[in-house]
Amino acid sequence: MPDQPMKIAAVIYNPIKVDLDALREAITTEADAAGWGETRWYPTSVEDEGQGATGEALADKVDLVIAAGGDGTVRAVAEAVRGSGVPVALLPSGTGNLLARNLKLTLDNMPTSVKVAFTGVDRDIDLGVIDIEREDKSRDRHVYVVMAGMGLDAKMIENTDDDLKAKAGWVAYVKAIAASLRDRNELHLRFQLDGGPRRRATAHTVILGNCGSLPANVLLMPDAVIDDGLFDLMLMRPGGVLGWIRVWTKIAWTNGVLRRTKTGAAIAGERRNDGDLHYETGKKFVARLSRPEVIELDGDTFGTATAFNSFIDPGALTVRIPADA
Repeated sequence: MPDQPMKIAAVIYNPIKVDLDALREAITTEADAAGWGETRWYPTSVEDEGQGATGEALADKVDLVIAAGGDGTVRAVAEAVRGSGVPVALLPSGTGNLLARNLKLTLDNMPTSVKVAFTGVDRDIDLGVIDIEREDKSRDRHVYVVMAGMGLDAKMIENTDDDLKAKAGWVAYVKAIAASLRDRNELHLRFQLDGGPRRRATAHTVILGNCGSLPANVLLMPDAVIDDGLFDLMLMRPGGVLGWIRVWTKIAWTNGVLRRTKTGAAIAGERRNDGDLHYETGKKFVARLSRPEVIELDGDTFGTATAFNSFIDPGALTVRIPADA
């Protein structure tokens, strides 16, 4: 009986965010231990956030894609492997690590993450797909693994100082939040959820979430599940200072603390929509804005949009997780 060919892994890495020498050593050690062949390496660049590099790896018939970088690298890799069935392993790097957090993977421990890449099991999760319409009527398609947003969160990301973020992590967002809150412009949109009636809304923030946790223990969408075939829609429109206090209390305390345990969830009771925060779930969301608005995907701004159409693609991404998860 002929020998089975060795499996091959590909590493899609951001040269700015990884210690390449340490990563090569860890990858080589674990690949050898698992009986895999020589790993292939594909760097990202300013021109290619990772889609092109991942496409090359898939063309080379690799058996595993390892994303080594920040949220932008992970999103780009997910966009390229969508629906291919090739599993993706995450080597979290940077300040966000949004998908890794929602999957409860180990952060800031590269050797452990590398070991999981070669010894873990596969889990299928959903992807959000979004078609963005620009001012010139052109359209471009992207995916998001965690969330897409407009309004306060997108403006906050746009206002964040990248140099300060690299040095101070999430502290850098405090200044950005303050700047964003001074922007009194609200979103005015017409939207349709799952082909239902067309509705109008005015909001500070609109978010579509595939999963709901952010850094600093912020549980923005407490009912979001990463593999339920649905996204969670959140509309935020606090009324004045008291409204912002109520929103922060719900997100930081009720969602971030109480709802993380069964006892706490019982104390918090059933989640109720109100004028400050409104939640719904769905599979398809179509919206048109009264003016161009900044849009963000997984923590990165994607220019301005006049309209967008988003849908959930169930089980479109296979992620490698620990075998004992």
